[in-house]
Amino acid sequence: MHSIATDAEFAASAEPYRRELHVHSYRMLGSFEEAEDAVQETFLRAWRSRDTFDGSSAFRAWLYRIATNVCLDAIRRSNRRPRSRSIESLGEVPWLQPYPDRLLDEIAPRESEPDAVAVARETIELAFLAAVQLLPPRQRAVLILRDVVEWSAKETASLLDMSVPAVNSALQRARATMAANRPHGRVGKPPPAPTPEELALVARSIDAHQRADVAAMAAMLRDDVRIAMPPLPFWFNGKETFVPGLEAGLKDPGEWRLVAIGANRSPALATYLRPWGETEFRAFKIDVMRVEEGLVAEITTFDASLFLAFGLPPTL
Repeated sequence: MHSIATDAEFAASAEPYRRELHVHSYRMLGSFEEAEDAVQETFLRAWRSRDTFDGSSAFRAWLYRIATNVCLDAIRRSNRRPRSRSIESLGEVPWLQPYPDRLLDEIAPRESEPDAVAVARETIELAFLAAVQLLPPRQRAVLILRDVVEWSAKETASLLDMSVPAVNSALQRARATMAANRPHGRVGKPPPAPTPEELALVARSIDAHQRADVAAMAAMLRDDVRIAMPPLPFWFNGKETFVPGLEAGLKDPGEWRLVAIGANRSPALATYLRPWGETEFRAFKIDVMRVEEGLVAEITTFDASLFLAFGLPPTL
């Protein structure tokens, strides 16, 4: 590929990478909406510096360099970190947002880019994203580029203007942090996609929720289940702290309708509420579940702001 002169040439060259750059930015930042802004800034910077691209390096790598620097700048500007040095609950990352599986499905290795990696569940789970937010900016970039994008130490060092020994040292420290913050209740490696058993649990959860059957819902939870509601700064640890308030929460507001969706390669539910006396079901929340050994180990509840991104209507 040679230098890019016109708007049309730039758009034709860059647009195929938009989704994977968005996912890369999402991993760096933990926020779907902030990743959108980062990709726009990446394309703007790339356009402004297009004359510097002479075709001597891969265009994809050039875009990743720009996107990574955009994210590093954003992280430094925000100067935010989780409230503690370890992740007890995803509620400690108030900027965390879910990512629609339907958009992740847009990414697949192309013939022209055989090194492009499809999105693996363990690298897009909310628990992984939350743990990544603990890392200092450069460690975060090194971990994602080396262990997720699967670049070599030399490639990563070049992109980040670091030495190879510095990259290896940063990766070692980042991996130690990630190992110390494994997903709550994790047993083994997660399956690549929701299993039939997980989807059956989702169907049972929909049925129990719509019937306001608290006992049936409680039976699907681990005793040590964790429930978080970013950006709200509180969470529930354990079934005994969460279940007692469920009955009023289910029956008092109105009637519920739930739809099974996919988020972060995990089972998820979109919930609509029809308040008593009204006729429409309105978008209410999204729940992303993590299942371990047949029971729900973690539920992360988000508001309705990303329903459109999930391809969901605002009302039913």
